[in-house]
Amino acid sequence: MRLTQLTQLKIMALVILFANPASAVAMINGAGASFPFPVYSKWFAEYNKQNPEVRINYQSIGSGGGIRQLLKGTVDFAASDAPMKKKELAKAKHDVIHVPTVLGAVTVSYNVAGLEALKLTGPVIADIFMGKVTKWNDPKVAELNKGAKLPNASIITVHRADRSGTTSVFTDFLTKISPEWKENLGKGKAIKWPGGLGAKGNEGVAGLISNTPNSIGYIELVYALTNNIKTAGVKNKEGEFVQPSAEAVSKAAAGVVQEMVKNNFKLSITDTAGKGAYPISTFTWLLVYEKMPKDTGAKIQKFINWALSDEGQKLATQLKYAPLPKSLRKPVLSKVNGIALIH
Repeated sequence: MRLTQLTQLKIMALVILFANPASAVAMINGAGASFPFPVYSKWFAEYNKQNPEVRINYQSIGSGGGIRQLLKGTVDFAASDAPMKKKELAKAKHDVIHVPTVLGAVTVSYNVAGLEALKLTGPVIADIFMGKVTKWNDPKVAELNKGAKLPNASIITVHRADRSGTTSVFTDFLTKISPEWKENLGKGKAIKWPGGLGAKGNEGVAGLISNTPNSIGYIELVYALTNNIKTAGVKNKEGEFVQPSAEAVSKAAAGVVQEMVKNNFKLSITDTAGKGAYPISTFTWLLVYEKMPKDTGAKIQKFINWALSDEGQKLATQLKYAPLPKSLRKPVLSKVNGIALIH
């Protein structure tokens, strides 16, 4: 049976766990977002090759799950595609640093036989997931896709069933673009979906879309590419229908460095202006405490410095993530290297 790239990465992560004798290796545990799991798996594997005395075990359980584990103290770091909320931060034993690592795209992915290209606006996407547009040949979809073969088939929506940063990004975009969505459903890691199928993780949603004819859902770009799932061009503020790509994500993040620094590296970049910008783009973050045990904290500092180096960021671009702007790396690393290492 042929293994997908993501399956190979998971196997690689498991191999790392058993590659060296436990007595000779320091274990660092993390958990959280599935959105950056492909690049994090690649990073942890490569970093272990270069630093065999350090092993990083990461569980892709969703942003909400990662934050819960961080607050419980069962992991050394968490990962999320949505910044922690004030009520979550209030439960933390120390202040939390949000460390942006890369940028990515939340795609609107679909499985419709014979439909090779699809254009959608934010309001139509909102109507589809609210259950107001229920057929693929609905006039609202047909108007945007003149000449396309749209079947007279029911649309099956697919969403995340777990608390998810990917859901937070997707609903953040829809809240900005659709007043009705904002009023009735809102944004967050989990919302009350009016219908459709649910699955855990980007992996689960990608699997459901792949195996469900006439379905549509939202997943990170790497999951769409590795599973050969088609993606819609989404209309941005400039009136362009833009396909998700690393380049289009970088354009969405252009010019936000000062604002990121001012906001402690927490910023939404959905529906930003800019020619060629993909409108459902986001940073993704590692979450670490400002005070950490000396040995663990020092190792996490060293890893983050490597991940944000040219070498680490090049690996991210190979997996179709957009690199962190160089002008942002310096202030981020200054904050990371200021972590208080305590006994």
